[in-house]
Amino acid sequence: MDLIPKPDQVVSAASNVAHKVLYGGIADLRPMPRTLIDDGELREVYHYRPAATTRQVGDPVLLVTPLAAPSTCYDLRRGCSLVQHFVTEGRPTYLVEYGEVSFRNRNLGLEHWVDEVVPTAVREVSAHAGGRPVHVVGWSLGGIFAMLAAADSPDLPIASLSIVGSPVDTSLVPLVAPLRPLLQLNPTAGRGAVTRAYQAMGGAPKPLVKWAFQLSSFQKLVTKPLALATHLDDADFLAQIEAVDRFTAGMIAYPGRTFGQLYHRFVKGNVLRTGTFELDDRTIDLARIDVPVLVFGGATDGIAPVPAVKALVPLLSGSPDVRFEIVPGGHLGMLTGRAARDTTWRVLDAWLAEWSTPEEAPRKAPARKSASKKAPAKKTAAKRAPAKKAAAKKAPAKKAAAKKTPAKRTAASRESIGANPQRRYGSEGSRSLSR
Repeated sequence: MDLIPKPDQVVSAASNVAHKVLYGGIADLRPMPRTLIDDGELREVYHYRPAATTRQVGDPVLLVTPLAAPSTCYDLRRGCSLVQHFVTEGRPTYLVEYGEVSFRNRNLGLEHWVDEVVPTAVREVSAHAGGRPVHVVGWSLGGIFAMLAAADSPDLPIASLSIVGSPVDTSLVPLVAPLRPLLQLNPTAGRGAVTRAYQAMGGAPKPLVKWAFQLSSFQKLVTKPLALATHLDDADFLAQIEAVDRFTAGMIAYPGRTFGQLYHRFVKGNVLRTGTFELDDRTIDLARIDVPVLVFGGATDGIAPVPAVKALVPLLSGSPDVRFEIVPGGHLGMLTGRAARDTTWRVLDAWLAEWSTPEEAPRKAPARKSASKKAPAKKTAAKRAPAKKAAAKKAPAKKAAAKKTPAKRTAASRESIGANPQRRYGSEGSRSLSR
């Protein structure tokens, strides 16, 4: 809004204020409808129902939430929801979340998510989608869970990985760097103040998690009243603020043992920077990931700054294709901010289309329907005339030919990932990361 508001700005501001007073808010916070398809201890796998006007087609996508953050990170609000975007585009969309964490879950460690939650979710989604491979998208700690699970279980039916804002080298996180000398102090032989505190509480409670997230964007928190006052005429801006406030209020606690592992290994030890991670009696090596990986860094992310995320790229030596993209926004904004609709989401669309199975390539539903309807007729004819069986045996050859189509798509789509001159935040040199 201008310093001296124009008449139309005054009218829009008055309308927005009246709407907020009368209806309690401006944002459309209705969640996308979904169905539970699998559950277990701190594991809930959902399938988002297809849009009435769109037929779902192609390989499914599984959204992996991080610990402590609510699943609304992927479904922030109508008009700014990655889930809504995928469903509208006809992509079979699934999500795994963890529900409420309580004191009784304090003994659960990272093994629970790496060994059980993520692998089970991937297999359940693949089975529910008819045996198709799964595109796994993980934000923040959800991306780290996805990477570790993929590296530890190469047999998982994963088509590709998309890692959004997952810091691998915590020494490059400005919020942590000043505290590192203090973290190395160990006056009580392994049971410092932080350790004793989270063990006594059984983890990191909700208020602490919420405070830590707000601290990461302290400047925005301080300037929020001024921003609201100067954007009273912008309904979309006000709706986004409301949605982010709801997201922050929905933070979930960390289980005690998991929090301890994250604190000692990731924050203090910075062990993942080497590409290996000791879990139970084995070593997980990120170089064992053998599927394509797309990595996103947020231009203004304070929790996972670009260098801390980009440190992952050289560790993925076993992947057939690694891309790195810098997109606008902070830690949450890069995933589901207003600018993400034309940046992060569009890059994801191109990436998923490139690494999907050949059946998805044409995207012509009528043609596939007619072909599938004719199949039974051919089988009937084959029963009546055995001589035609030889022709039926040629069908696999056609399928093999179809598998060659991704090579053509790959060459074309690579031009749109990491090398778009029209995208302000396109990352220079992304294409050079492709092998």
